[in-house]
Amino acid sequence: MRTIGIIGGGQLGRMLAMAAARLNFRTIILEPQVDCPAAQVANSQIVAAYDDPTALERLAAECDVVTYEFENVPVDAAERLSRSLPVFPPPKALEVSQDRVTEKQFLNGCGIETARFHAIDSQADLEQALADFSGKGVLKTRRLGYDGKGQRVFKDATDDATGAYAALGGVPSILESFVPFEREISIIAARGIDGTISCYDPAENIHRNGILHTSTVPASINGATAEAARLAATAVLTALGYVGVIGMEFFVLADGTLIANEIAPRVHNSGHWTEAACVVSQFEQHIRAISGLALADGSKHSGCIMQNLIGDDIDDLPVWLAKPNAMIHLYGKTEARPGRKMGHVTWLA
Repeated sequence: MRTIGIIGGGQLGRMLAMAAARLNFRTIILEPQVDCPAAQVANSQIVAAYDDPTALERLAAECDVVTYEFENVPVDAAERLSRSLPVFPPPKALEVSQDRVTEKQFLNGCGIETARFHAIDSQADLEQALADFSGKGVLKTRRLGYDGKGQRVFKDATDDATGAYAALGGVPSILESFVPFEREISIIAARGIDGTISCYDPAENIHRNGILHTSTVPASINGATAEAARLAATAVLTALGYVGVIGMEFFVLADGTLIANEIAPRVHNSGHWTEAACVVSQFEQHIRAISGLALADGSKHSGCIMQNLIGDDIDDLPVWLAKPNAMIHLYGKTEARPGRKMGHVTWLA
Protein backbone atom coordinates (compact mmCIF):
# COMPACT_ATOMS: atom_id res chain seq x y z
CA MET A 1 0.00 0.00 0.00
CA ARG A 2 1.35 3.38 -0.98
CA THR A 3 -1.40 6.02 -1.32
CA ILE A 4 -4.09 7.01 1.19
CA GLY A 5 -7.09 9.10 0.21
CA ILE A 6 -8.51 11.46 2.84
CA ILE A 7 -11.98 12.95 2.47
CA GLY A 8 -12.00 16.36 4.13
CA GLY A 9 -9.29 18.98 4.19
CA GLY A 10 -9.45 20.48 7.70
CA GLN A 11 -6.96 20.25 10.52
CA LEU A 12 -7.68 16.59 11.25
CA GLY A 13 -6.98 15.69 7.63
CA ARG A 14 -3.82 17.80 7.85
CA MET A 15 -2.53 15.91 10.87
CA LEU A 16 -3.42 12.56 9.29
CA ALA A 17 -1.46 13.52 6.17
CA MET A 18 1.54 14.49 8.28
CA ALA A 19 1.43 11.18 10.14
CA ALA A 20 1.09 9.27 6.87
CA ALA A 21 4.16 11.01 5.44
CA ARG A 22 6.23 9.88 8.42
CA LEU A 23 5.33 6.29 7.54
CA ASN A 24 6.21 6.81 3.85
CA PHE A 25 2.67 6.99 2.49
CA ARG A 26 1.42 9.45 -0.11
CA THR A 27 -1.86 11.24 0.55
CA ILE A 28 -4.55 12.70 -1.70
CA ILE A 29 -7.12 15.08 -0.23
CA LEU A 30 -10.69 15.36 -1.53
CA GLU A 31 -11.93 18.80 -0.47
CA PRO A 32 -13.83 21.60 -2.27
CA GLN A 33 -11.88 24.40 -0.53
CA VAL A 34 -8.74 25.32 -2.46
CA ASP A 35 -5.57 25.44 -0.34
CA CYS A 36 -7.27 23.84 2.63
CA PRO A 37 -5.13 23.07 5.70
CA ALA A 38 -4.67 19.41 4.75
CA ALA A 39 -3.64 20.15 1.16
CA GLN A 40 -0.78 22.29 2.43
CA VAL A 41 1.01 19.14 3.61
CA ALA A 42 -0.48 16.39 1.40
CA ASN A 43 0.88 15.23 -1.96
CA SER A 44 -2.13 16.42 -3.95
CA GLN A 45 -5.71 17.65 -3.71
CA ILE A 46 -8.82 16.89 -5.72
CA VAL A 47 -10.86 20.08 -5.59
CA ALA A 48 -14.46 18.88 -5.72
CA ALA A 49 -17.51 18.19 -3.59
CA TYR A 50 -17.34 15.13 -1.34
CA ASP A 51 -20.03 13.37 -3.39
CA ASP A 52 -18.85 14.39 -6.86
CA PRO A 53 -18.95 11.17 -8.97
CA THR A 54 -15.97 12.07 -11.15
CA ALA A 55 -13.88 13.04 -8.14
CA LEU A 56 -14.78 9.83 -6.31
CA GLU A 57 -13.85 7.78 -9.36
CA ARG A 58 -10.47 9.52 -9.54
CA LEU A 59 -9.88 9.06 -5.81
CA ALA A 60 -10.63 5.34 -6.08
CA ALA A 61 -8.30 4.99 -9.08
CA GLU A 62 -5.36 6.77 -7.44
CA CYS A 63 -5.55 5.39 -3.87
CA ASP A 64 -5.13 2.06 -2.12
CA VAL A 65 -7.42 2.91 0.81
CA VAL A 66 -9.68 5.84 1.68
CA THR A 67 -10.42 7.36 5.08
CA TYR A 68 -12.12 10.55 6.23
CA GLU A 69 -11.55 13.30 8.78
CA PHE A 70 -15.14 14.15 9.74
CA GLU A 71 -18.37 12.24 10.25
CA ASN A 72 -20.59 14.19 7.88
CA VAL A 73 -19.16 12.62 4.75
CA PRO A 74 -22.12 11.53 2.58
CA VAL A 75 -22.75 7.86 3.33
CA ASP A 76 -23.60 7.20 -0.32
CA ALA A 77 -20.17 8.51 -1.35
CA ALA A 78 -18.40 6.26 1.16
CA GLU A 79 -20.43 3.24 0.05
CA ARG A 80 -19.70 3.99 -3.61
CA LEU A 81 -15.97 4.10 -2.88
CA SER A 82 -16.15 0.89 -0.83
CA ARG A 83 -17.21 -1.01 -3.95
CA SER A 84 -13.81 -0.23 -5.48
CA LEU A 85 -11.36 -0.19 -2.56
CA PRO A 86 -11.27 -0.40 1.24
CA VAL A 87 -12.91 2.51 3.09
CA PHE A 88 -11.98 2.75 6.77
CA PRO A 89 -13.72 3.32 9.12
CA PRO A 90 -16.53 1.42 7.36
CA PRO A 91 -19.51 3.38 5.98
CA LYS A 92 -21.70 1.77 8.67
CA ALA A 93 -19.87 3.89 11.26
CA LEU A 94 -20.87 7.03 9.36
CA GLU A 95 -24.46 5.91 9.15
CA VAL A 96 -24.64 5.31 12.91
CA SER A 97 -22.89 8.51 13.99
CA GLN A 98 -24.61 10.97 11.65
CA ASP A 99 -28.01 10.70 13.33
CA ARG A 100 -28.18 11.27 17.09
CA VAL A 101 -31.23 9.04 17.55
CA THR A 102 -29.68 6.20 15.54
CA GLU A 103 -26.46 6.64 17.49
CA LYS A 104 -28.15 6.37 20.88
CA GLN A 105 -30.18 3.38 19.79
CA PHE A 106 -26.98 1.71 18.60
CA LEU A 107 -25.18 2.45 21.89
CA ASN A 108 -28.10 1.12 23.91
CA GLY A 109 -28.05 -1.99 21.72
CA CYS A 110 -24.41 -2.49 22.71
CA GLY A 111 -25.43 -2.40 26.37
CA ILE A 112 -24.07 1.13 26.84
CA GLU A 113 -26.18 3.57 28.83
CA THR A 114 -27.02 7.01 27.40
CA ALA A 115 -29.16 9.94 28.49
CA ARG A 116 -32.88 9.38 28.07
CA PHE A 117 -34.12 10.78 24.78
CA HIS A 118 -37.11 11.40 22.55
CA ALA A 119 -37.13 11.78 18.77
CA ILE A 120 -38.66 15.16 17.89
CA ASP A 121 -40.42 15.72 14.57
CA SER A 122 -42.79 18.55 15.48
CA GLN A 123 -43.51 21.23 18.07
CA ALA A 124 -46.09 18.91 19.60
CA ASP A 125 -43.44 16.18 19.98
CA LEU A 126 -41.19 18.69 21.72
CA GLU A 127 -43.83 19.83 24.18
CA GLN A 128 -44.79 16.25 25.03
CA ALA A 129 -41.14 15.26 25.52
CA LEU A 130 -40.46 18.28 27.73
CA ALA A 131 -43.42 17.32 29.87
CA ASP A 132 -41.90 13.86 30.30
CA PHE A 133 -38.57 15.44 31.35
CA SER A 134 -40.18 17.98 33.75
CA GLY A 135 -39.52 20.83 31.34
CA LYS A 136 -35.77 20.26 31.19
CA GLY A 137 -33.49 18.93 28.48
CA VAL A 138 -31.29 19.70 25.51
CA LEU A 139 -32.89 19.96 22.07
CA LYS A 140 -30.50 19.15 19.24
CA THR A 141 -30.80 18.63 15.52
CA ARG A 142 -30.37 14.96 14.74
CA ARG A 143 -27.81 15.72 12.04
CA LEU A 144 -24.94 18.11 11.32
CA GLY A 145 -24.65 19.84 14.70
CA TYR A 146 -21.18 20.28 16.20
CA ASP A 147 -19.33 22.52 18.70
CA GLY A 148 -22.61 23.52 20.32
CA LYS A 149 -24.32 24.49 17.06
CA GLY A 150 -27.90 23.39 16.37
CA GLN A 151 -28.88 23.21 20.05
CA ARG A 152 -31.34 24.74 22.51
CA VAL A 153 -31.16 24.19 26.27
CA PHE A 154 -34.27 24.13 28.47
CA LYS A 155 -33.14 24.67 32.05
CA ASP A 156 -36.51 24.29 33.74
CA ALA A 157 -40.26 24.34 33.16
CA THR A 158 -40.30 28.17 33.06
CA ASP A 159 -38.35 28.23 29.77
CA ASP A 160 -40.73 29.05 26.94
CA ALA A 161 -40.61 26.36 24.26
CA THR A 162 -42.90 28.21 21.86
CA GLY A 163 -41.48 28.06 18.34
CA ALA A 164 -38.35 26.21 19.48
CA TYR A 165 -38.73 23.41 16.94
CA ALA A 166 -39.08 25.88 14.06
CA ALA A 167 -36.18 27.97 15.40
CA LEU A 168 -33.89 24.96 14.98
CA GLY A 169 -34.94 24.75 11.35
CA GLY A 170 -37.95 22.49 11.69
CA VAL A 171 -35.72 19.49 11.00
CA PRO A 172 -35.72 16.07 12.70
CA SER A 173 -34.35 16.61 16.20
CA ILE A 174 -33.78 14.92 19.53
CA LEU A 175 -34.52 15.99 23.10
CA GLU A 176 -32.02 14.57 25.57
CA SER A 177 -32.56 14.55 29.31
CA PHE A 178 -30.11 16.33 31.59
CA VAL A 179 -27.41 14.12 33.11
CA PRO A 180 -26.20 15.05 36.64
CA PHE A 181 -22.55 14.55 35.78
CA GLU A 182 -19.47 15.55 37.75
CA ARG A 183 -17.08 15.67 34.81
CA GLU A 184 -16.75 14.82 31.13
CA ILE A 185 -14.21 12.38 29.77
CA SER A 186 -13.39 10.85 26.43
CA ILE A 187 -11.40 7.89 25.25
CA ILE A 188 -9.50 7.40 22.01
CA ALA A 189 -9.34 3.81 20.81
CA ALA A 190 -8.28 2.01 17.66
CA ARG A 191 -9.02 -1.30 15.97
CA GLY A 192 -6.79 -2.82 13.32
CA ILE A 193 -7.72 -4.82 10.25
CA ASP A 194 -6.86 -7.99 12.21
CA GLY A 195 -9.23 -7.07 15.04
CA THR A 196 -6.54 -5.93 17.47
CA ILE A 197 -7.78 -3.14 19.77
CA SER A 198 -5.67 -0.52 21.53
CA CYS A 199 -6.92 2.23 23.85
CA TYR A 200 -5.33 5.44 25.07
CA ASP A 201 -5.89 6.73 28.60
CA PRO A 202 -9.17 8.62 29.12
CA ALA A 203 -8.88 12.40 29.07
CA GLU A 204 -10.88 14.81 31.21
CA ASN A 205 -12.46 17.54 29.08
CA ILE A 206 -13.66 21.06 29.77
CA HIS A 207 -15.85 22.85 27.22
CA ARG A 208 -16.52 26.55 26.75
CA ASN A 209 -19.46 27.72 24.66
CA GLY A 210 -19.93 24.18 23.39
CA ILE A 211 -16.33 23.94 22.12
CA LEU A 212 -13.60 21.82 23.70
CA HIS A 213 -11.25 24.06 25.71
CA THR A 214 -8.88 21.64 27.45
CA SER A 215 -8.20 17.92 27.72
CA THR A 216 -6.23 16.75 30.77
CA VAL A 217 -4.50 13.40 31.23
CA PRO A 218 -4.74 11.64 33.59
CA ALA A 219 -8.43 12.27 34.17
CA SER A 220 -9.74 12.53 37.75
CA ILE A 221 -11.39 9.12 37.70
CA ASN A 222 -10.72 5.79 39.36
CA GLY A 223 -9.47 2.64 37.68
CA ALA A 224 -12.93 1.07 37.47
CA THR A 225 -14.30 4.07 35.56
CA ALA A 226 -11.33 4.06 33.19
CA GLU A 227 -11.82 0.36 32.55
CA ALA A 228 -15.54 0.90 31.90
CA ALA A 229 -14.63 3.47 29.22
CA ARG A 230 -12.23 1.02 27.59
CA LEU A 231 -14.84 -1.75 27.63
CA ALA A 232 -17.47 0.53 26.09
CA ALA A 233 -15.11 1.60 23.31
CA THR A 234 -14.18 -2.03 22.68
CA ALA A 235 -17.86 -2.98 22.40
CA VAL A 236 -18.51 -0.23 19.86
CA LEU A 237 -15.44 -1.05 17.76
CA THR A 238 -16.34 -4.73 17.70
CA ALA A 239 -20.03 -4.21 16.89
CA LEU A 240 -19.16 -2.00 13.90
CA GLY A 241 -16.35 -4.20 12.57
CA TYR A 242 -14.44 -0.95 12.84
CA VAL A 243 -10.98 -0.20 11.43
CA GLY A 244 -9.23 2.99 12.49
CA VAL A 245 -9.36 5.41 15.43
CA ILE A 246 -12.58 6.36 17.19
CA GLY A 247 -13.37 9.00 19.81
CA MET A 248 -16.01 8.30 22.44
CA GLU A 249 -17.32 10.88 24.94
CA PHE A 250 -18.87 10.17 28.34
CA PHE A 251 -20.46 11.89 31.30
CA VAL A 252 -19.12 10.67 34.67
CA LEU A 253 -21.67 10.46 37.49
CA ALA A 254 -20.88 10.92 41.20
CA ASP A 255 -20.50 7.15 41.73
CA GLY A 256 -18.14 6.77 38.77
CA THR A 257 -20.82 5.37 36.46
CA LEU A 258 -20.52 6.37 32.81
CA ILE A 259 -23.23 7.74 30.52
CA ALA A 260 -22.16 7.73 26.87
CA ASN A 261 -22.65 11.05 25.10
CA GLU A 262 -21.52 10.40 21.54
CA ILE A 263 -19.09 8.61 19.27
CA ALA A 264 -16.96 10.17 16.53
CA PRO A 265 -15.76 7.76 13.81
CA ARG A 266 -12.44 9.54 13.31
CA VAL A 267 -9.49 11.02 15.10
CA HIS A 268 -10.80 13.38 17.76
CA ASN A 269 -10.00 16.82 19.17
CA SER A 270 -9.74 15.40 22.69
CA GLY A 271 -7.01 13.05 21.47
CA HIS A 272 -4.62 15.76 20.27
CA TRP A 273 -2.67 15.34 23.52
CA THR A 274 -1.36 12.00 22.24
CA GLU A 275 1.06 13.65 19.82
CA ALA A 276 2.98 15.20 22.74
CA ALA A 277 2.51 12.66 25.55
CA CYS A 278 2.70 9.34 23.66
CA VAL A 279 5.31 7.82 21.38
CA VAL A 280 2.59 7.11 18.82
CA SER A 281 -0.15 9.73 18.36
CA GLN A 282 -3.77 9.06 17.51
CA PHE A 283 -3.00 10.20 13.96
CA GLU A 284 -0.23 7.69 13.41
CA GLN A 285 -2.35 5.05 15.13
CA HIS A 286 -5.12 5.68 12.60
CA ILE A 287 -2.73 5.41 9.67
CA ARG A 288 -1.31 2.20 11.10
CA ALA A 289 -4.80 0.75 11.53
CA ILE A 290 -6.15 1.51 8.06
CA SER A 291 -2.93 0.39 6.32
CA GLY A 292 -2.68 -2.94 8.12
CA LEU A 293 0.37 -2.06 10.23
CA ALA A 294 0.75 -3.11 13.87
CA LEU A 295 -0.99 -0.86 16.39
CA ALA A 296 0.94 0.80 19.19
CA ASP A 297 -0.16 0.12 22.77
CA GLY A 298 -1.24 3.71 23.43
CA SER A 299 0.84 4.16 26.57
CA LYS A 300 1.63 7.72 27.64
CA HIS A 301 5.07 8.79 28.83
CA SER A 302 3.81 11.99 30.51
CA GLY A 303 0.74 13.57 31.97
CA CYS A 304 -0.33 16.69 30.10
CA ILE A 305 -2.90 19.35 29.33
CA MET A 306 -4.00 20.10 25.77
CA GLN A 307 -5.63 23.47 25.10
CA ASN A 308 -7.35 24.53 21.91
CA LEU A 309 -6.33 27.89 20.44
CA ILE A 310 -9.65 29.33 19.29
CA GLY A 311 -10.12 32.58 17.41
CA ASP A 312 -8.02 35.36 18.91
CA ASP A 313 -6.24 32.88 21.20
CA ILE A 314 -3.73 32.66 18.37
CA ASP A 315 -2.53 36.14 19.40
CA ASP A 316 -1.07 34.51 22.53
CA LEU A 317 1.35 32.44 20.45
CA PRO A 318 4.48 34.26 21.76
CA VAL A 319 3.45 33.30 25.32
CA TRP A 320 3.11 29.65 24.40
CA LEU A 321 6.39 29.65 22.50
CA ALA A 322 8.14 30.78 25.68
CA LYS A 323 6.48 28.16 27.89
CA PRO A 324 8.66 25.18 28.90
CA ASN A 325 7.58 21.69 27.86
CA ALA A 326 4.94 23.02 25.44
CA MET A 327 4.28 21.52 22.01
CA ILE A 328 2.47 23.86 19.62
CA HIS A 329 0.55 22.78 16.55
CA LEU A 330 -0.96 25.38 14.21
CA TYR A 331 -3.43 24.48 11.48
CA GLY A 332 -2.43 26.69 8.56
CA LYS A 333 -5.54 28.88 8.74
CA THR A 334 -4.95 32.48 7.76
CA GLU A 335 -8.05 34.10 9.27
CA ALA A 336 -8.89 33.95 12.97
CA ARG A 337 -12.65 34.03 13.52
CA PRO A 338 -14.67 33.64 16.75
CA GLY A 339 -15.11 29.94 17.49
CA ARG A 340 -12.61 28.86 14.83
CA LYS A 341 -9.95 26.36 15.91
CA MET A 342 -6.60 27.83 14.87
CA GLY A 343 -4.33 25.32 16.59
CA HIS A 344 -3.62 23.68 19.90
CA VAL A 345 -0.88 23.53 22.49
CA THR A 346 0.00 20.62 24.77
CA TRP A 347 2.24 21.09 27.74
CA LEU A 348 3.68 18.18 29.67
CA ALA A 349 3.24 17.84 33.41
